[in-house]
Amino acid sequence: MDVEMTELADRIRALLEGDLAIEERRMFGSRAFLVDGKILVGARRGGSLLVRVEIEHGAGLLGRPGVTHAVMGARTMSANWLDVAAEAVADDERLIFWLDVAREDAAGRS
Repeated sequence: MDVEMTELADRIRALLEGDLAIEERRMFGSRAFLVDGKILVGARRGGSLLVRVEIEHGAGLLGRPGVTHAVMGARTMSANWLDVAAEAVADDERLIFWLDVAREDAAGRS
């Protein structure tokens, strides 16, 4: 098991504690946190964070340090999937920023 991924999943779980709409699952070699059956964020290997955002919002977020389009295997995912490097979510304040971004965009999709 990837220690960095497990530690990030533990941090996400603690920060989302009490949100009964959140479901956690193992998916694609990561720990995914879902709302209404759709991925909100995921803890990935090496401690990077997978974040689902609105496509329009994703373009602006790509300029932030440590943020790239998410890649799964050899495939670059669509523009609404971002990969945030472990260093960019190293403290809870920065992790909370990304959790809030994902939740706000998920609320807009409902």
